[in-house]
Amino acid sequence: DSFLRGHVEAFIAFNGCPRVALYDNLKSAVLERVDHVRGSSIRFNPELLALAAHYRFEPRPVAVARGNEKGRVERAIRYIRDSFFAGCSFTDLADLNAQARLWCLGLAAERRWPEDGALSVRQAFEAEGRSLMTLPETAFALGERVAAKVGKSPYVRFDTNDYSVPHTHVRRTLTVLADESSVRVLDGATELARHRRCWDSHEQIEDDAHVQRLVDAKRAGRAHRACDRLGAAAPASAELLKRAGARGENLGSITAALMRLLERWGAAALQAAITEALARDVAHPNAVRLALERARAASGEPPPVALVLPEHVAKRDAPVRTHDLRSYDRQPDRQHDPQPDPPQDLPERPDE
Repeated sequence: DSFLRGHVEAFIAFNGCPRVALYDNLKSAVLERVDHVRGSSIRFNPELLALAAHYRFEPRPVAVARGNEKGRVERAIRYIRDSFFAGCSFTDLADLNAQARLWCLGLAAERRWPEDGALSVRQAFEAEGRSLMTLPETAFALGERVAAKVGKSPYVRFDTNDYSVPHTHVRRTLTVLADESSVRVLDGATELARHRRCWDSHEQIEDDAHVQRLVDAKRAGRAHRACDRLGAAAPASAELLKRAGARGENLGSITAALMRLLERWGAAALQAAITEALARDVAHPNAVRLALERARAASGEPPPVALVLPEHVAKRDAPVRTHDLRSYDRQPDRQHDPQPDPPQDLPERPDE
């Protein structure tokens, strides 16, 4: 991606495109090359061919081990290293690019042109720039495009970093389109997320809106699970919630209060108490609680004590199966169990 981006930014800076571009057989340009007597068979990188087709130039690799075909490029690299980078200090990449641009338009452009000492590099380039091809109206689509699989967590992994996506797109394969500054996550042609690109490793980049929507969805899911459990244990609770909603009551708090009563008193007692509260036309958990207390007082039973356990302990709690103790009282099988040998008389001692 950086290799192609260098082409595009160079063409924009030149305000034109050359007809031929030479390459030194690097893998970004040449994937495979076979030289034979009648010439060379070259397999280009398809990404470079797409760029060349967009700008209509010919990519041409130089011959292997022919330094004279690219000597001017090598000398230009040495000139940049000695004249610009030597003694140069910068704070970040943007600062380096700004200093390099000023140097290219200033000191480097005013130096003598090697092929004609009467002209400067700026004058030679202005004369040569009229021979460049015009740029196309649409820019080339830059960016690294990869397919990323979303697991159970709403994150896509790109370049060892995790970027958040909407929780509605978990367990799917999405497209990540990244450039130097941003990372975009697409579902087909729909953009799902846009993040600032992180150049560190093993970082987690999140969008606050994605996290908040996930939290809201989990809360709503817990509320639905509570309503389903409450409706299965005490069917009359549906009518109580309906009447409470018509009065503008907070259904979430009412559901939570009824769930606490269910865990403490049981399904049968709660169903009877809700029925009594509805008969009194009081659709409120307090009325249900009073009905439960009246029923307990009438029966003379002690109040139930709620046992509060952590969720993970409650899930792992299971009834213990008692062991059958009859196996300890098993009588020996005379056909299979060996019989003990009868006692034998011991020989008498000489002194007896």
